[in-house]
Amino acid sequence: MPVFGRNVVATSHPLAVQAGLRMLLRGGNAVDAAVAAAATMTIVEPCSNGLGSDAFCILWDGEQLHGLNASGHAPAAWTPEYFTRRYGVAPTLPTRGWDSVTVPGAVGAWAALSARFGKLPFADLLEPAIEVAERGYAVPVVVAQKWRAAEPILRDKPGFAETFLPNGRAPTIGERFAMPAAARTLRAIAESRGESFYRGEVAAAMVAHAAANGGSMTAADLANYRPEWVDPIGIDYAGHRMHQIPPNGQGIATLIALGIVRHFDLASLPVDSVDAYHLQIEAMKLAFADAYRHVCDARSAHVTSDQLLDEAYLASRARLIDPRRAQVFESGTPLRGGTIYLSAVDENGMMVSFIQSNYMGFGSGVVVPDWGVSLQNRGHGFSLDPTSPNVVAPGKRPFHTIIPAFLTKDGQPQMSFGVMGANMQPQGQLQTVVRMLDHRQHPQAACDAPRWRFNQDLEINVEATMDPKLVQGLAERGHRIDVIDDSYQDFGAGQFIWRLGDPARDGYVAASDPRRDGQAGAF
Repeated sequence: MPVFGRNVVATSHPLAVQAGLRMLLRGGNAVDAAVAAAATMTIVEPCSNGLGSDAFCILWDGEQLHGLNASGHAPAAWTPEYFTRRYGVAPTLPTRGWDSVTVPGAVGAWAALSARFGKLPFADLLEPAIEVAERGYAVPVVVAQKWRAAEPILRDKPGFAETFLPNGRAPTIGERFAMPAAARTLRAIAESRGESFYRGEVAAAMVAHAAANGGSMTAADLANYRPEWVDPIGIDYAGHRMHQIPPNGQGIATLIALGIVRHFDLASLPVDSVDAYHLQIEAMKLAFADAYRHVCDARSAHVTSDQLLDEAYLASRARLIDPRRAQVFESGTPLRGGTIYLSAVDENGMMVSFIQSNYMGFGSGVVVPDWGVSLQNRGHGFSLDPTSPNVVAPGKRPFHTIIPAFLTKDGQPQMSFGVMGANMQPQGQLQTVVRMLDHRQHPQAACDAPRWRFNQDLEINVEATMDPKLVQGLAERGHRIDVIDDSYQDFGAGQFIWRLGDPARDGYVAASDPRRDGQAGAF
């Protein structure tokens, strides 16, 4: 059911929700709640994120929007030649191991958010995570499934079995799991406001572990890291404005898709109709074609966000859609010129949209065992194609999938939200926003509804709960469909907090996705 309150936290594990609410009850604000929840999530949902995650954030401070890009850069040693020497000529970078690890940014995000916007002492924010890491928790249903699936893939990665396979196997549902080594790291982070992670004892442990296991991460790579404050980009849709972090993330794919579907009158179509689904799927294909071709570290971009969101360009892309037939699309040429999500809001109007991720399940599979630092594998998002704007280079950020979202109306905050799950994220955002804005569904109804997922070419997946007549109608238009029953990632998992009016008087309504173990909590 929807959850109503003046102070709300929503994410995919109840203990993280409680951590955030503790900070709000202690007199903290939404940023304090978000940092506490994010730190706790590294312990209770380790298949999706860890102390070695990256992160992004969009927040409303009561007066304006701010964006934070806390994705990490490539080690100084990383060049195309570095990888071809080590692995031969290959189309992609390694998927696992230290050579998939870029500098992790999540801890830097926590410290930066707290320093600029928080009210409580930084060390207070990590107390709940430390407590959970030390005493342990009962492993929930969906996390246990993902953990079990990762076991045969990652068992042999450095430090993985020591940390995540107690008793030689993945924990079962309801079994207690603790991470005392992570508690040690969290204490060091708390005492140093994150400095130890990048320029202290934790950093030294990561560098030593990398050197012992074939990695190239250096002390300088970590010490040189700083998260970056950025201006969100956006597009108008259905009387609102959708905001995203600018590239290197794929959030612009959501904006492109919305910019295309606004050329069709979706509100006039039945919400769960073949026509409505088909138009959204085709728009999403066009958006991904451009995102995969053009999105990269903005410093290396051949095409700007403004060019991709140009109204004339989006109109030309919309004209490519055949309402009666599914197509395969290529990228256009604009005119030249395994993740956790959480949202926290407070009664003073601060709203935080925050996401952090280790990318694929358990990320690189690498864990610094004495410190409980499990590391992302975002380096796999680079290209080895010298003509690609996303080609790997020292100090460069890779293409990123994690995208917090934010909705405003008439310049005022309306909704803080996100949908997890690799390339499902912009697809889930498109589907839920269309339901809420075009079809007036409340957030929990939009969250609960069956979803589709575009894969490649004409291939899509649909949830097993989707109406078989609708599935048949899409197939008749040329979509190649697999019906999938997967609660974890195939169709994403969202958290939504919608402002109802004056936060102190009217509060918010929140939704949490049933596809994960989480909830929204409020008071």
